[in-house]
Amino acid sequence: MKASILPARAPIETNPLRFTDIPDPGRFEADEVLVRVHVCGVCRTDLHVIEGELPVLKSPVIPGHQVVGVVERTGERASRFRPGDRVGVPWLHRTCGKCEYCRTGRENLCEFPTFTGHTVDGGYAEYVVAPEAFVYRIPEGFGDLQAAPLLCAGIIGFRCLRVSGIAPGAVLGLYGFGNAAHVAIQVAKHWGVKVLAFTRDVRHQNLARELGAEWAGPGTADSPEKLDAAIIFAPAGELVPAALRNLKKGGTVVLGGIHMSPIPAMPYELLYGERVLRSVANNTRKDGQDFLELAAKIPIRTQVQSFALAEANTALNALKNDAIRGAAVLTIS
Repeated sequence: MKASILPARAPIETNPLRFTDIPDPGRFEADEVLVRVHVCGVCRTDLHVIEGELPVLKSPVIPGHQVVGVVERTGERASRFRPGDRVGVPWLHRTCGKCEYCRTGRENLCEFPTFTGHTVDGGYAEYVVAPEAFVYRIPEGFGDLQAAPLLCAGIIGFRCLRVSGIAPGAVLGLYGFGNAAHVAIQVAKHWGVKVLAFTRDVRHQNLARELGAEWAGPGTADSPEKLDAAIIFAPAGELVPAALRNLKKGGTVVLGGIHMSPIPAMPYELLYGERVLRSVANNTRKDGQDFLELAAKIPIRTQVQSFALAEANTALNALKNDAIRGAAVLTIS
């Protein structure tokens, strides 16, 4: 099969992904399904994997964890899907089901998880294997390209909104306006939330306004009004004190990324007043299912720029340089 494989971690500017032929997946576990990949979203987490900002858990590795395709074959104990069913394969590949977090409904914090495109091969390829229990059925109404960004950017943005405690009529700040934020704003607007967008790129500021932001300006700007909550999607630690300065007493700043540059020293007064600073780690399957149902109801409309599988390096370079309007998606087959 064709795949864009990462032989070794390196800066994306060196174009480290190698487009090549590799063997098709062979035998797989009885509870798994083989998925023929149609498209795979390009995520900033892929950049963190490629550039070594996350621990090296598999090398070489095929990145990609926003996979949309159809079931090709099923394991002997897999019964949720049939060949031909359209499915999505997300970041959370498998959890142990036994640790204290799995046993208490917090599988996103599992002690022994595996992740698609990080600890197991992902979707920058013609086929991917995944446990059927961690695979989603794609709702009707979404084309393959439009569905791909929902599977990580959408789900993580939804979890960030949930833990922020945001309520109808409240004011929400979104810091960074790329893949995740352009989906999250649509959920927030559906919930009756007022959204302000903080992003350095004028093109992204314009997109935020088009999607309903009441105001858009630079990431370190003073907010035109105090925020009830803020979500930081950009992996920039310097935005943390900037967001806290704009936050009301009792408000929450949510860190939505898996990796962030160092947070600078800041005065305690920025946290005082019962302000909360918290991270979001991965997501539960319930987060994903609840989000996909809501996305179909709203309905969410993703803005996508497509690239061929052989252009994965090009897509990732564009993502790193904030040159993607909305989400980048690789077309596989």
